[in-house]
Amino acid sequence: MRNTSDIVVMTDHSSTEGSSAQLARAVELVTGAAPLMVDARHFYDGGTGVLRLGVRPTLVVPSENVEVRPCALVIYEIPPGDRHRFTRFQAAVARSGIPCLGADAQAWRNATDKRCTVDRFRTEGIPQEESLILNRPTWHTALTAFDRLGRDVWTRPAIGFGGRDVCHVTTEAQLHAALELYQKSGSSWLLTRDAGNFDEHGRRHQYRVVVLGERVLRVCEHVQHNPEAPCNEAQGAVSTVLAPDALPQHLLELAIRATASVGLSFGGVDLVPERGGAVFEVNVHPVLDVPQGLETVSVPFVLTHLTDAAAHGPTRYESLRPHR
Repeated sequence: MRNTSDIVVMTDHSSTEGSSAQLARAVELVTGAAPLMVDARHFYDGGTGVLRLGVRPTLVVPSENVEVRPCALVIYEIPPGDRHRFTRFQAAVARSGIPCLGADAQAWRNATDKRCTVDRFRTEGIPQEESLILNRPTWHTALTAFDRLGRDVWTRPAIGFGGRDVCHVTTEAQLHAALELYQKSGSSWLLTRDAGNFDEHGRRHQYRVVVLGERVLRVCEHVQHNPEAPCNEAQGAVSTVLAPDALPQHLLELAIRATASVGLSFGGVDLVPERGGAVFEVNVHPVLDVPQGLETVSVPFVLTHLTDAAAHGPTRYESLRPHR
């Protein structure tokens, strides 16, 4: 059985998103050594993985013959629909003292469940388009909400992924189709007033701003040629990397405040500049396998874990900087 003290990168290995490979590369670039990759599914409720607490907390995965004392734990690429199965483990990590930016289950829930996000934004004064939450509504309830928001809305499941099951609704027939869609899946859902986020060419656009603490790491503009489709790369939007100073300072500050409002120190913020700026959501795990994602996001994310590790005690990594 392996028994080491090392950096552990923990992701759901069923995911095909590609962020885990980027994080592994980042760890090796920073430290000169590959991390130990662990499948997060072992630590979902019902899994056989164990975190033994104590002076030297130890991760154990009997089926993989792994026993490791992490100096830092990098958690990423946990699908939104499975995050509720991970909360007990996150609580154990928080108690363990292992440096980890992914140990706050409540912050994850605030960002993952859009009902919580809407409430947190409202409480913290984060500008957002008006949203109404529907939980197994009748047709009359849905229609009343549709009328209240001006009959030009986007519907989305309370817990979604990659822009799936997000619909632009401007007619009663479209609203009825959305109602049936969410009834079949059993999802609570939201109606959100259309932001009118069109560029000078009539295309939908929004910005993804990746935040770490008080820093903006990366800015992308997403442009969607189909005005009826979500402005999401997974749904066909075109992404262009911008210099952070391409956005006005007040939007950068808004992204930082929005991330903090849900309790996260790291996140990918989707926002638009229209009418002074409005935030759609904060993503717990923005995709890292993107142009310049390694340099701009993955490496700083890993460095933060290792800086925290050094602050908690001796570390075998003498220099926390990318190796050349």
